Amino acid sequence: MQAMRFSKLIALTAVGFLITGGAYAAKVCDEFYARLPNVSRTLCDTSQLQASTGKSVKGRPIYMRDVRPDSSQRRVLVIGGIHGDELSASSVALHWIRLAQTTPAQTHWRFVPALNPDGLFDRPARRVNANGVDLNRNFPTPNWEREADFYWRGRAHKDPRRWPGKRPLSEPETQFLHDEMQRFKPDLIVSIHAPYGVLDFDGPVEPPQRLGRLRLVPVGVFPGSLGNYSGVFKNVPVVTIELPSATLTPRDVEIERMWLDLHRWMGETLALASTTATGRPKQGTPSRGAESTTQ
Repeated sequence: MQAMRFSKLIALTAVGFLITGGAYAAKVCDEFYARLPNVSRTLCDTSQLQASTGKSVKGRPIYMRDVRPDSSQRRVLVIGGIHGDELSASSVALHWIRLAQTTPAQTHWRFVPALNPDGLFDRPARRVNANGVDLNRNFPTPNWEREADFYWRGRAHKDPRRWPGKRPLSEPETQFLHDEMQRFKPDLIVSIHAPYGVLDFDGPVEPPQRLGRLRLVPVGVFPGSLGNYSGVFKNVPVVTIELPSATLTPRDVEIERMWLDLHRWMGETLALASTTATGRPKQGTPSRGAESTTQ
């Protein structure tokens, strides 16, 4: 009798957990629908976002979604919303979750559509996280302690929107992504930004020349950036997408074109790289000009 009561208690606890988790997922879709351009409630609901182990400075869950076929040849990590005021980046990530579910591919996709939820849901939305840190300057690139602060004070002119923080991985959001990269071991990272309408690349393979209307325009590497850390230091390619607008997404047909072009390049380049192990890593020296406004 006691065993039966215990079993019922466990079952009720599990049901309560699922209801709570479902309610929280519904809540985040309410927020995404209200906040993000070109995101319907249905689009968010069908994304089936799951709360990860990561949380923001203010304790918001960092949501993610895996789309994995029965057999996969590569792992791709897609990140949106590193900068909270680049609303379109999170929107496109949600559209791509839908496409990943309907486009046959031998790829295990892992999507993190809003890495910086505190910045995204702030009023107004902010590039930095709740600690005022630019998450895309907080990754542990070589000589970060010397170069990141020097670069921020000199070439970034102490721009508060680009403060790298007190130390690398000082922020819970970058700690989460760093750990997720180690767990997932992606073959490719796609980082979605806005609003400069170009395509950038860091890594040891030939870059894509275009995704949809976006053309390859190398912008250099910066101390603490994800492209520098992963593409240059870790030799895991990073495709950085700079959408043309931070508040408006491309048309749906253009979002799909970018997706198909990414697939085409992955099929040609990543497959070749895995069999030949050729390609030259991009030289990892920080840009010597003024601080770029991109990324």
